[in-house]
Amino acid sequence: MDIRNSSNSRIRQDAGQIYNFLAEREPLPEHADFILAAGTYDLRVADHAARLFLDGYAPLIVCSGGFGKLTSQLFRQPEAELFAERCRRLGVPEDCILAETRATNTGENFTYSRALLEARSIMPQTGIVACKPYMARRVWATGTKQWPEVRWFPCGMPLSLEEYLTDEITWEETVPLMVGDLQRLRVYEEMGYQAHVEVPDTVWQAYERLAAAGYDRYVIR
Repeated sequence: MDIRNSSNSRIRQDAGQIYNFLAEREPLPEHADFILAAGTYDLRVADHAARLFLDGYAPLIVCSGGFGKLTSQLFRQPEAELFAERCRRLGVPEDCILAETRATNTGENFTYSRALLEARSIMPQTGIVACKPYMARRVWATGTKQWPEVRWFPCGMPLSLEEYLTDEITWEETVPLMVGDLQRLRVYEEMGYQAHVEVPDTVWQAYERLAAAGYDRYVIR
């Protein structure tokens, strides 16, 4: 199913509403202590992190990620290694990149990256998180809970949902991931993994409709 060809306008609207809500973020600071490139199957996030570095937003990139629920089936190398390779190709100096290759989820992106920097006596106060657009709210909530000493600025790729989708990054895969991520804003807060994010009723209703329509592959039962 392609968002541009979907016959169900309600589903298109609901998916767009959830995407836009999850992608909202505050403006970036002029300068941060480092960029955390949150590992994912979408390697464009690494390119985005490299652009932020080359634009002068921070002097260091930490590429974080081992094998997640999708990349364990797609990649032979840890996400962080692939991210670091792409950053180097785009002109980020080798000595400005650190790779954290153990994380298997968003929480571990923060906890393992924190341990990596602390082992080098680096104690950041501000961090930009390069991520998929619809991960912005979740990475803020996770980082704020798991690494509260740092003020976090999520920065998803500046793309609309239609622009984000490609032949490889499909509607069929992306919408269930977004639905699962929205649910996790509530579930993971209750479990103590994330800080509170207020979800408007209209957005939650969109989640319920999409889950009922079958986009519930990553919903926690």
